[in-house]
Amino acid sequence: MIAWLEGSLREKAPTRIVVDVQGLGYELLISLLTFEQLPDSGKTVALQVRTVAREDSLLLYGFATRLERSAFDLLLKASRLGPKLAQAILSGIEPDRLLRLLRDGDAKALRRVPGVGPKMAERMVVELRDGAAELLAQLGEVEVATPGDDVVATEHIREQLLSALLNLGYPRAQAERVVDAAAAEAGDGASLESLIRVALRRLAR
Repeated sequence: MIAWLEGSLREKAPTRIVVDVQGLGYELLISLLTFEQLPDSGKTVALQVRTVAREDSLLLYGFATRLERSAFDLLLKASRLGPKLAQAILSGIEPDRLLRLLRDGDAKALRRVPGVGPKMAERMVVELRDGAAELLAQLGEVEVATPGDDVVATEHIREQLLSALLNLGYPRAQAERVVDAAAAEAGDGASLESLIRVALRRLAR
């Protein structure tokens, strides 16, 4: 099982990256939160990794912090909650806030995440509350990573953000509203990382 990867960031997209580790390219699926904290392409990146084995594939999920990986592992313990939905949840809620919502039993806030209906939110609270409280007690202060340098925003960057939100399960109408609002708030010349940062704040409301 792969738990950690460090290498050159060869490809970079909002929900997927490729890391070159001594000539081998590893594809990792990531949340928007982790994407927002990546360095520029070509630079060295180090990520926590969780390997998810399926009958027909072996998927690697990458995380900027140990806390995000721990939250991902916790989510997978909930009934009928798979890795793709866990990735979407962590794209809309920072891991420390997610753990606090679970610990405090705030199912209403959890319903704002795509794919998490009322029954799923209630089930998550019931099944994960104790685990969330334990993680918060164990991990203490939340790790903070530094975002990479900004690049000039273009229409292509807006399309990348929209595509990422759609892939994570957000309805097109909601995704387009968030992209438009993020672009307006971030202003001209904003980077994809900046747009994602604003989008994350809006999705967490």
